[in-house]
Amino acid sequence: MSQATASPLALSHVSDDGAARMVDVSDKLPTTRTARAEAHVTLLPETRRLIRESAMKKGDVLGVARIAGIQAAKRTADLIPLCHPLALTKVEVDVALDDHGAHIEAAVRCHGPTGVEMEALTAVSVAALTVYDMVKAVDREAVIGPIRLIEKTGGKSDYERRG
Repeated sequence: MSQATASPLALSHVSDDGAARMVDVSDKLPTTRTARAEAHVTLLPETRRLIRESAMKKGDVLGVARIAGIQAAKRTADLIPLCHPLALTKVEVDVALDDHGAHIEAAVRCHGPTGVEMEALTAVSVAALTVYDMVKAVDREAVIGPIRLIEKTGGKSDYERRG
C-alpha cells in the first residue's frame, strides 16, 4: 500500500485512493508521549448541591465518572476504529465541581510510537457522559462541552492550547 503524498494538508489516515486506513507507525521511534484534555458538564445549581451532599440516588457521581474516564482511556482503540492500541503507563482523571457544573481533566502517558491525544480526549468524553447519565433523572438541562485538548508532548512536535 502506498503512503499518501506528504503535503501540509495530507491526511495520514487516507490512502492515495481515498480509503480510510490505519497509519503505519512501525518505523517511528518510541518516545514518551503525554496528553492532557478537559471537558465540562454544565449543571443546574440544585444538581450541584445534590452531588456535593452525596445525595444522588445513583451514588458518587464524581467518583464513578473518574473510574469511567480511566477505563475509557484504556479502551480507546476499541472505540475509535483507526486508533492504535497503546500500552498506557499513566491515566489520571480528575472530576470536580465548579461554579457551573463538573470540570473534568485527564492526563495520559505512554512510551510508544504514537501520541495519546485520543486517549485523553476519550477519557474526558466518557467521564462527561457518565456525569450526564448519573444526573439525567434530576437535570435534563445538563450540557456537555466543550471537550478539548489542552496539551500534548512527544513525537515530532509539542502542542499547548492558548487561552
